[in-house]
Amino acid sequence: MEKKVILVTGATGHLGQAVAKRLSQDFSQFALHFFKNESLARQLEEEIKASGVITRIIRADLSSEPGAEKLIQDVQREFGRLDVLVNMPGTIRTKPWDELNRGDWEEIFRSNLESSYFCMKHALKLMRQQKWGRIINIGFHLVEHLGSFPGVTPYAVAKTGLLILTRTAAVAEVANNITVNMVSPGLVEDGELPSGLKLKEGQVGRPEDVAEAVAFLASERAARITGANLIVAGTWKM
Repeated sequence: MEKKVILVTGATGHLGQAVAKRLSQDFSQFALHFFKNESLARQLEEEIKASGVITRIIRADLSSEPGAEKLIQDVQREFGRLDVLVNMPGTIRTKPWDELNRGDWEEIFRSNLESSYFCMKHALKLMRQQKWGRIINIGFHLVEHLGSFPGVTPYAVAKTGLLILTRTAAVAEVANNITVNMVSPGLVEDGELPSGLKLKEGQVGRPEDVAEAVAFLASERAARITGANLIVAGTWKM
């Protein structure tokens, strides 16, 4: 088990829990971020602690830069370093594109693009000093498809922006031995599934599938992989 410090934002979500549990098999020190669901965060903390992993939960509002900066500072204060940052996805809202208001756009952008950017910005300050780091952002399976997304337009725009940000950071940080990648899930159990669709067997994945991809990119096995978008979607929308 590697003696590195992991931060998973949004750890109480269904994907966040799966990622945290999987990474706890490989790494020995964990910071689990939450905002509202403290009881679930404490439950996850105790579960991971039971496996012998040093674990702390940290509350932070990531809707603004000061909240993200404080989260990274709290991790540094608690553990002295930060090696792996996993930015879990934020809000998704299904709403016709021509009925959106300013609040819809701002909420989706803050939780899916700006929060990840500000966490990356401040985490990189520590990783550059260490000359080692892994950053993994979560996209969605069609993030590279510049097509029509009438029901989830702000989400698709935010995730496309996050991919551009991921690749920009990957190029900028290669000399610092820091990799920056994206994992893009398709339909996942317990997630938001399109209503009325007839899905074929195997088209809905498990959170554990996504977690396995994150674990790979966080490991030394992926040391030469950066700026990649790893799609975990089976044949959905292929």
